[in-house]
Amino acid sequence: MAQAVPKGYFAKNIDAVGYHDLNGKPAFKLAMQENNRRWYLYVAHLWHRGWSILDVTDPAAPQYCAYVPGPENTWTIQIQVADGKMIAGLERIAPGWGGVDGQPAAEGFFIFDVSEPTQPKQIGHWKTGSTGTHRNFYAGGNIVHAAAGAPGLTGKIYRSIDIGDPSNPREVGRFSLPEQEAGADAKGLKFSFHGPAHIEGERAYLSYGDGGGIILDVSDRAQPKLVSQLAFRGITATQGIHTYLPLPRRKLALINDEAIRENGDENLNLAGIVDISDEKRPRTLSLFPLPEPPPESELKNFYEKAGRFGPHNHHHPNHQACLEDRDDVAYLTYFNAGLRVYDIRDARQPKELGYFVPADPTVRIGTKPSRLVAQSEDVLVDRRGFIYLSDKTHGIHILRANQIWPYQNA
Repeated sequence: MAQAVPKGYFAKNIDAVGYHDLNGKPAFKLAMQENNRRWYLYVAHLWHRGWSILDVTDPAAPQYCAYVPGPENTWTIQIQVADGKMIAGLERIAPGWGGVDGQPAAEGFFIFDVSEPTQPKQIGHWKTGSTGTHRNFYAGGNIVHAAAGAPGLTGKIYRSIDIGDPSNPREVGRFSLPEQEAGADAKGLKFSFHGPAHIEGERAYLSYGDGGGIILDVSDRAQPKLVSQLAFRGITATQGIHTYLPLPRRKLALINDEAIRENGDENLNLAGIVDISDEKRPRTLSLFPLPEPPPESELKNFYEKAGRFGPHNHHHPNHQACLEDRDDVAYLTYFNAGLRVYDIRDARQPKELGYFVPADPTVRIGTKPSRLVAQSEDVLVDRRGFIYLSDKTHGIHILRANQIWPYQNA
């Protein structure tokens, strides 16, 4: 039976198609596969330890298929699905997010066989020997590109893991910055690879906090080499660079940091477009316009709403045939400003096409935000054009943008 979309949302040029409350388990990261003409959405949870699976073949009436419990006292918030496998990140929970100090926790990532889409079977477990993994990249085949902790280094680094034998995954390459070495003077900045490492041919694009947007040559997997580093040190907010997403057909990349502190208690967050036609000298071309509240909301700005306000996650095609892959529209979550959709046909002048701001929740689940407001987290767009939006304290909203033109690959 179809569930009603919670009332009180604001929308412009975006239609609400469907909703599922995930049985009271709010979503974080999302992944998808198409199997035998059915569409399955895989959901990593923020406040619960494990993963859910929805059949979204009919987006207006998503069906809950299964819940896969994860290890206790562990963040299970990151997933990738490709080639009949699910890579499920395992990470130490950050302070204030529901973890219990001194209690056992898992780390690294699990490998699941999801060739039977609703019956995941664990077939492997890779461990970092440190704090676990955050946002990994897996597009099929034998290599997982991990944002992983490593003994003796601060923050997360890039580690490539061969899962050809899932029962015995092994590291085959890594990259870190000098500022991450023990005893290094980071000058109060945060050098940590957030992930994912977007892979395009022999290049990896890394979002590296105050290390900026990094391009690596990974033609020799055992010895990745730095090609360029586009840094925004001292300009970006608390997190530093969160996303560095290449649009290879246009020789562009989308880049943004992440809002971390509530009520705007940090530098202004940035989201924009980078020219990577000269990969040794990438340069920022433009910034996305700052979201404005809907006129009917009576807000002067989104900072008044409380919670986080700023960019977070872009839709990532991840080389998956089931996902939309176009480079003239950008889908970006913006925490309390919901989902924003941008026309980026003119890389020098991106324009907002539409938005969807979920209704504020009425029931608290988890410890954040401090005031109960909507906080949109991740976005995924399937090949059919349906948009899946997750939230800290909501289920899954399924949406569809209107006034979008047919894609033309130049």
